[in-house]
Amino acid sequence: MLNVSHVSKTFSSGFLGSKKTKAVNDVSFKVEKGSIFGLVGGSGSGKTTLSRIIMGLLYPDAGSVELDGRNLLLLSRKEWKTVRKDIQMVFQNPQKTFNPRFTVRQSCLEPLRLFSLCAPQDEEKTVCEMLDSVGVSYDQLNKYPHEISGGQAQRIAIARALVLQPKLIICDEATSMLDVSIQAQIVDLLRHINKEWGTTLLFISHDLEVVKYLADSVGIMNKGHLVESGKTKEVFSNPVDAFTKELFSAL
Repeated sequence: MLNVSHVSKTFSSGFLGSKKTKAVNDVSFKVEKGSIFGLVGGSGSGKTTLSRIIMGLLYPDAGSVELDGRNLLLLSRKEWKTVRKDIQMVFQNPQKTFNPRFTVRQSCLEPLRLFSLCAPQDEEKTVCEMLDSVGVSYDQLNKYPHEISGGQAQRIAIARALVLQPKLIICDEATSMLDVSIQAQIVDLLRHINKEWGTTLLFISHDLEVVKYLADSVGIMNKGHLVESGKTKEVFSNPVDAFTKELFSAL
């Protein structure tokens, strides 16, 4: 499904770019079709940079990113447009990803129309069905982003991603800004989507408990390196790397 191989990314800063920061350093992992892969790391670990590389928003210095055997880093802009619907992203703050001038209806219709995925007469029905599947009632359709709660906004963001029937959804700290009770609901929703729809998820988080509960496999990042990876139960029950052991000691 998703194969990240030897990916590295360095950023330059300071006078004439003299300061170099290796945000991602020779990272490799695979995400199997229909699974949930949890990528864990603190601030500055490189996990968000990696997600942006997978999405085609950043270009790495080295390595490859393959989706179903196709190297995404070799695609032209035109080719990326056809692939874009296959990889969707749910962000930390959903309300900032919505156009403030668009209603919920308009925000969910936009990707359908952009990719011409259904006939105009079926668009409204498709959006309503998708919102219903994530627990959003129809009376939210005419509301604007500032009129809905964070939990509802995240459900709508997930619905907007799902209308494209993507192969992969990347969740970048998608639950970190929510109250604990709402966070649990969103995590259960993601698990339901994975089991019922077979949608593959890359779940990026600093929250060990959430990843332990949700993910089939896990990767631990520290200072740009993937220090450990494997099946979630195995990694949590028998960590090998010293950083991983220290990280888990807080559980």
